[in-house]
Amino acid sequence: MMVPAVLLLLGALTAFVGPRLLARADWPDREPVVALWAWQCVVAAVLLCCALSMTLSAAAAWQAVRGHVFAPAPRAVVEAYALSATGPWAASTAVALASAGLWSGAMLVREVVRARAWGRHRRAELRLRAPLLPGEEPATGRLVVLEGERSDAWWLAGAAPRLVVTTGALRRLKGRQLDAVLAHEQGHAQARHDWLLHCSAALANGFPQVPVFAAFRDEMHRLVELSADDMASRRFGRLTTALALVELNEDRGVFGPSPTPQAHVPQRVHRLLTPPDRLTAARRLRLTAAAALVPVIPVLVTLVPGLRALG
Repeated sequence: MMVPAVLLLLGALTAFVGPRLLARADWPDREPVVALWAWQCVVAAVLLCCALSMTLSAAAAWQAVRGHVFAPAPRAVVEAYALSATGPWAASTAVALASAGLWSGAMLVREVVRARAWGRHRRAELRLRAPLLPGEEPATGRLVVLEGERSDAWWLAGAAPRLVVTTGALRRLKGRQLDAVLAHEQGHAQARHDWLLHCSAALANGFPQVPVFAAFRDEMHRLVELSADDMASRRFGRLTTALALVELNEDRGVFGPSPTPQAHVPQRVHRLLTPPDRLTAARRLRLTAAAALVPVIPVLVTLVPGLRALG
């Protein structure tokens, strides 16, 4: 049975070629939302190749699994996959791929648990630094101001999500720059960028030897910021959003010669001040459709023997 091996080769080829094609393209920075979709489709195709290969390998190794997978299939379809003519590698392949899948799930659970613990810590810190006065009702607004000299702002998710801003940031933010910061953070929340970051981090941390997952994590961190920048700039202008980024990060040394963890901020400011031309709607649609077809290829490869038998 060659289909599981072909699927593994297809997954490896997708993991090798996909990131390189996206890295060489000139449009991801111009259309970060489309690029986010394309990256998700590439990684989904790789994972789908592994999942389908695991399923067919398990069906070849164990009759019980074969009965469930091919229960409604005609006899000719089952024979087309040559499940009985397999070597001893089928069971080991299925077990290895299943273990990798369970490990991925465990890594995702760990990332979510860590994120929630960090959120609880930040909310407890907020209650400590901004306690309610006697008789005061819990705040229902979206903005919380904390005393602090350092310019900082962050989005606190939860049942009552809100933007937390220090007084140092308020002294630096002028005009509608605070609105732009709020719109940026709301863009993250509305698009559920946190789940993209959790999934990409889980894959990268769970399989550090796999380059496609590390590239996926790095690009997710970069592209979600560009996407949120665009959401803010569409409402309050590119100049206002760029100035808000500068005011919030100038004291952190991100614009100096030495590299910092926020080294991407100058690139984001430059992008906002010198906006690249957007792609046409037709090209965005073509790119979106082409990316959506990538995960379909493993499914077609899996179905080829059965379709031939039926034909």
